[in-house]
Amino acid sequence: MADIAVLVVDGVAGVQPQTQEAINHIKKAGISLIVAINKIDVPTANPEKIKQDLMKKGVQVESYGGKVPVVEVSAKTGKGIDQLLEMILLVAEMDNLQGDPEKPVEGVVIEAFLDSQKGPVATVILRQGSLNVGDVAATPTVCGRVKNIEDFKQESIDKALPSQPVIVLGFSQVPQVGDKFQIFPTMEQGELYVQKKEKKAGRTPLVFIEEGKQVLNLILKADVSGSLEAIDEVLGSLPQEKVVLRVLEKGVGDIDDNDVKLADASKAVILGFRVKIKPTTVIIQERQKIKMVVFDIIYDLAQAVRQLMENQLKAETEKKILGKIKVLMIFMTEKSRQIIGGKVIEGEVKKGAKLEIWREEQDIGRGRIVSLQENKKDQDSVTKGRECGILFEGTTKIQQGDILVAFTEEKVKAEL
Repeated sequence: MADIAVLVVDGVAGVQPQTQEAINHIKKAGISLIVAINKIDVPTANPEKIKQDLMKKGVQVESYGGKVPVVEVSAKTGKGIDQLLEMILLVAEMDNLQGDPEKPVEGVVIEAFLDSQKGPVATVILRQGSLNVGDVAATPTVCGRVKNIEDFKQESIDKALPSQPVIVLGFSQVPQVGDKFQIFPTMEQGELYVQKKEKKAGRTPLVFIEEGKQVLNLILKADVSGSLEAIDEVLGSLPQEKVVLRVLEKGVGDIDDNDVKLADASKAVILGFRVKIKPTTVIIQERQKIKMVVFDIIYDLAQAVRQLMENQLKAETEKKILGKIKVLMIFMTEKSRQIIGGKVIEGEVKKGAKLEIWREEQDIGRGRIVSLQENKKDQDSVTKGRECGILFEGTTKIQQGDILVAFTEEKVKAEL
């Protein structure tokens, strides 16, 4: 949406990983760039080092022979802010960035949410044209007549001009962030435009789950559309090789009875972000025992989802080889027990360990060590090179010359 990017760099901390991420976004967008070095009032600020570091990141600043202007500012004292605004106007003039209020409206939704009193609220910005109270505006998904326009001070105005961010009331539903909108002469034409766009978009593709994979069904509710976008991006980065995330429903607004009913029918978890839960909904949720959690931080929400995914996985069994015994003699054989003599040829063996029985390089059975002796004395373990007596328990009959592999098995929490 932007025509000019202002890259703000901490004058003390310098270029950070998030700075590099911002640079990548700016380059991808292909728009003009201005660097603002902040905290210039702090004695330890080092603008020259920052410029050098930016050069290494591919940002060619003017003072080092490049074309990217740099302005030193202080958000605390206000120093350099006027120069920054002048630089933005200069770059806009050089790039011939102009909006014509007389042209047909070209605008985009930059934020949207559902207000409990005002209804659907959208923050929009125009590239061309003028938006007036009473106009019929339509995005590809919603249509409405503009009831009120507010500027960034939340003061009502009659008209919005190009590059002026405004709050608009009047959409029938919450529009999607990033949606472009147009103006139509009548509501009928606006609604027809929405229907055509929805028909063209078609149905949302189904999520096909591979056999053997677990599924976690989610219902997401957030305060604004921008939050939903951010949550979508974060959840999309979670590994889904073992557990697939399936968002059944997502929307802007408080968690209500319909969300709980859908969660009950689909065994889904309801996740809210900076939203409220209606009192009647809480009663239904407690009665139906639906899992429902509200968060204020996206990171916490993502970690909770990761935990829910891991909880669906069965614990994995980890096998640890302890040692090997060569059977030298059989002293006693009963129905399910034997007393054998052997020599530890690898590692060590421990009382209580499980045993694999190998005969002529074939695994023929399993059992366990009930007790362990060395020189007729009970031992907890016997190491390599020593002979020992073993009380073995198992259905497989051990023979002289067999190799017994001692091992333990532990339940390990499964990870994504």
